[in-house]
Amino acid sequence: MTDCVFCKIISGKIPAEVLFENDHVISLLDINPIHFGHALILPKQHCRDFLDLPSEAYQSILEAAKIITNALVQSLHLEGYNLFSNNGQIAGQSVFHFHLHVTPRYPDDNIRFVLKLKQYSDGELKRYGTIIRQHIQLPSA
Repeated sequence: MTDCVFCKIISGKIPAEVLFENDHVISLLDINPIHFGHALILPKQHCRDFLDLPSEAYQSILEAAKIITNALVQSLHLEGYNLFSNNGQIAGQSVFHFHLHVTPRYPDDNIRFVLKLKQYSDGELKRYGTIIRQHIQLPSA
């Protein structure tokens, strides 16, 4: 993708603070971090979002996430961290090249996920389960 900022970083056209790199993934520090040390893991192959990722990318991304998370925990003496990915504009995705965030967490850091949790009414849990199961597609062998 010629206009993708992450593809430009991967190709070396834009500088970045790279933490880790192999043939399949690259990890770098987020330039707009939630906390200092906030890292990104991205596949080198351009993929718009999680559903666009080829199956062979999953293992590389998760292995890199474990390496980076361990380094963050050890170097920054973290008691906790978040792993997350925003997929789609409505979910907060601003760069449309799949990436996984690894965010350090600290006591009293005032980051809260404010949710209004819902309750299924009678029969709704089963109805949603049925609808979703009808659309489960297993990968072809």
